[in-house]
Amino acid sequence: MADRSLPYDRPTDVGKRHSHALTDGPDRAGARSMLKAVGFTDDDLAKPLVGVATTWIETMPCNLNQRRLAEFVKQGIRESGGTPMEFNTIAVSDGVSMGTEGMKASLISREVIADSIELVVRGHLLDGVVCLVGCDKTIPGAAMAMARLDVPGLVLYNGTIYPGHYKGRDLEIVSVYEAIGAYRAGKISLEELYEIESAACPGAGACGGQFTANTMSTALEFMGLSPGGLNAIPAEDPKKDQAAQRAGELAMTLVRHDIRPSHIVTRKAIENAIASVAATGGSTNAVLHFLAIAHEFGIPLDIDEFGQIADRTPIVADMRPGGRYVASDLYDAGGVGLVMRELLKRDLLHADEKNVDGRTIAKIAAAAVETEGQKVVVPIETPIKAVGGLTILRGSLAPDGCVVKLAGHERLHHRGPARVFDSEKACFQAVKERQIVAGDVVVIRYEGPVGGPGMQEMLSVTAALQGEGLGESVALLTDGRFSGGTHGLMIGHVAPEAALGGPIALVHEGDEIEIDVVGKRMDLLVDDAELARRRAAWTAPPPSYSTGVMAKYAALVSSASEGAVTTGRRLANALRSG
Repeated sequence: MADRSLPYDRPTDVGKRHSHALTDGPDRAGARSMLKAVGFTDDDLAKPLVGVATTWIETMPCNLNQRRLAEFVKQGIRESGGTPMEFNTIAVSDGVSMGTEGMKASLISREVIADSIELVVRGHLLDGVVCLVGCDKTIPGAAMAMARLDVPGLVLYNGTIYPGHYKGRDLEIVSVYEAIGAYRAGKISLEELYEIESAACPGAGACGGQFTANTMSTALEFMGLSPGGLNAIPAEDPKKDQAAQRAGELAMTLVRHDIRPSHIVTRKAIENAIASVAATGGSTNAVLHFLAIAHEFGIPLDIDEFGQIADRTPIVADMRPGGRYVASDLYDAGGVGLVMRELLKRDLLHADEKNVDGRTIAKIAAAAVETEGQKVVVPIETPIKAVGGLTILRGSLAPDGCVVKLAGHERLHHRGPARVFDSEKACFQAVKERQIVAGDVVVIRYEGPVGGPGMQEMLSVTAALQGEGLGESVALLTDGRFSGGTHGLMIGHVAPEAALGGPIALVHEGDEIEIDVVGKRMDLLVDDAELARRRAAWTAPPPSYSTGVMAKYAALVSSASEGAVTTGRRLANALRSG
C-alpha cells in the first residue's frame, strides 16, 4: 500500500492558538472523528476555529434575523481562512414579558448569556468568536463573555427594527405601552389601542428608539468591540448581510494578529462608551451594564463617574424617548459617527482609542458622511440639552446611589408624599385604578437584584402614568430598573435595595420625599429617631424563590451600584466567610 499524507503531520496554523490542543495529532483522533460526523473535513480542522455565537430565539422580533446573518458571518470567516462553528444561547424579551413575573428573568439572562458563551468557547478551545446580539441583555452579556475569555473577536448587533406607522406618526413598542395608559384613562378607544398594537412592530430588529438595545449597540461602537458603522445598519436593510460577512472577515484578522478584547477595551474606551450614552439620551440600563463590563475587564469604575461624564457631555442626538427620532433615522442621517464628530469638537472623547476594525475613534468620525438636511444630530454648539441624559443621585434614601434619566425636559426638583408599593404589580393595579395623583412620589420596592429577584423593569407603570397624563407631575423611584423607553422624573437602581435593608425599605405611606437633581440628592424627610425605630422593627422578607436559577441568582448577585454582577462583592464575602 502506497504511503499517503496524513493530517497528523501538518504544521500547525499560527492562528490555532487554542484549538490545536483540541484537533492536532494522533491523540486527538477521537475529537476529530466526532467533528467529522458534523461535516468538518481535515482541511477545516487544520484552520483556526472561530465560534459564531447567536442569540436567535422565536420569542421576539429583536433577534429574529440572526440565523440568516450567521450564514454571512460564517462565509466571511471561511473566505478569510478560518473554520466557523455556530452555536446559540438564550434571550429573554423585556418587551414581551414586561409587567409579568417573566420580566424578572430578563436581567438574570445577562449572566446566563455571558456564562454560556464563555463555556462553549472555553469548552471547545475556540480561537476566536463573533457574537451576534440583538435584544438588550444579549449585548452586555456578549461583551462580558469576551472580557472573561479574552480571545480575538467582536460583537455585531443584528440591527434595529424599522418604525411602525399609524395615522401619520411613527410608532415603536413604547407607543403601545403608552397607548395602554391612554386607553385606561379613557383617552382612546379599545379599537384604537388594537390598531396601535398591530402597527407598532413591523418586522425583525430590536426596539426602535434609543432604548437599551440601541443605547448599548451605539456604546459598543464607541467602546470599540463592534466595528464602526456596522451595528447601526437596521435589521431589514439589505446592507446588513454585507456587514455580517465583513464581521467574519474582521474576526479572522483579529485571530491572525492575536488582537484581543483587552487590547481594545481600556479605561478610556469605557469612558467613550459612557459619553455616547449621555450624548444620545440613552437608557439608564447602560449604567448597570457598563459597571458589569468594567468589572469583567478588571477596570475600576464607580457609579458616580457616569454622572461626572454626563455633566460635561451635551445631548446632541434627538432620539426617542426624550426626542423625536428612532435609531433607523440616525442611520439614515449618517450614523453614530456624526455623534462622535460632534463630541470630538470639544475633546469629549478619547480620539486615539482603537476599534476592532483597526481605526481610531477620530478616523471613524472623520469618515462619517452626513445626509444633507438631517435633523437627528445637532451641532454641539447648539445642543438639545447642555448636559447628558442621566445623572447619579445620593442622599439619605440612596446612600449607595441611584440613577435618574434626564433626556428630555424633566423637572429638576420634586417634593411630595410617598405612595408605597412592595411590588411593581401592586403599583400597576393602583395606576389602573387611578389612585395616583399629581404631586405623588411613587415608591416601588423589593424589586432589586436580590428582592425581585432580577430587578424587573417598570415600563408598564411608567408608560401608564404617561398615558394618563401624569408623567410631568409625579415622580417614581424604585430599587428595580426602567426600560430604556421610560421618560419623566423616574429614578431607578436605588441602593442599597429594600431586600437588603436599604432605607427604601423604611419608607411609609405619606412620608415626604425630596428629589433635588441639581444638588444630586434624594432624601427621605423623616427624623433619625423615627428611622431608627422603623429599622429595629424591620425584618427581611422571605425570598421569592427558594430553588432554581432565580434563587441561585439572588444568593450571588451584587448591588445595582456595582452592576448587579454574580462574581462581585457578595460572592467574595461568602467565599471568605465560608
